[in-house]
Amino acid sequence: MMLKRKVSLTPARLLLLGAPLLLLGACAAPPPPPPCDACALAREAQATANQALATAQQALAAAQSRSAEVYQRSLRK
Repeated sequence: MMLKRKVSLTPARLLLLGAPLLLLGACAAPPPPPPCDACALAREAQATANQALATAQQALAAAQSRSAEVYQRSLRK
């Protein structure tokens, strides 16, 4: 006759068996939060500001070029 042993899972055994899974779950990086409306507006404002800065830099470079040409002409006279 074969004796069947009843296996009882005590809380200590559950903790011992589940600890590696808990540790693996703790190491997983949480997903990044979804972008909010304020973040989208900030990105749009940053892009607009960058475009305005680029336009201003082009205008400044053109003005400096024109003033250099005027100065060179005045030296020739």
